[in-house]
Amino acid sequence: MKLIVQQSGGFIWVYSEPGQGTTFKIYLPQARASAEGEATAAGASVPRGTKTVLLVEDAAAVRAVTKQVLERQGYTVLEAPNGEAALRLGQKHHGPIHLLLTDVVMPLVSGRQLAEQLAPARPDMKVLYASGYTDDSVVRHGILEARAAYLQKLFSPEVLARKVRDVLDA
Repeated sequence: MKLIVQQSGGFIWVYSEPGQGTTFKIYLPQARASAEGEATAAGASVPRGTKTVLLVEDAAAVRAVTKQVLERQGYTVLEAPNGEAALRLGQKHHGPIHLLLTDVVMPLVSGRQLAEQLAPARPDMKVLYASGYTDDSVVRHGILEARAAYLQKLFSPEVLARKVRDVLDA
């Protein structure tokens, strides 16, 4: 969380007093609406889906919200808290997995390693990477290839739904 706040140009203020508790305040700069956000806010609806998405995210809160957004859009969501659990789930699940939506940076098995290991058994599965790092940063450091589908955290439900739909339709 701290990394995402700092990368967004914000900061976290913490005040604690014995016997009184602790207060956390998170300050983020005001963001201008993106073209995607403006289109959705103006009434453009995101097409719903019926595909199966394997969601891999090590931050439980982010995973829960992302799952909820996808399920509201009509997707079936298989969830895993890390790459190792996702590998087991991918091997155990007998139906199709149309999209792997994975965090890029995770302990032990990264999102890229996960996609590479699942690919031989699921060659038609599409991959969407998500990270708090900018897409330029992950490409520059060799974590992802420039052509990889990418979603930068923190994202709105509308941006998530649109990007998932776009990757599935590509």
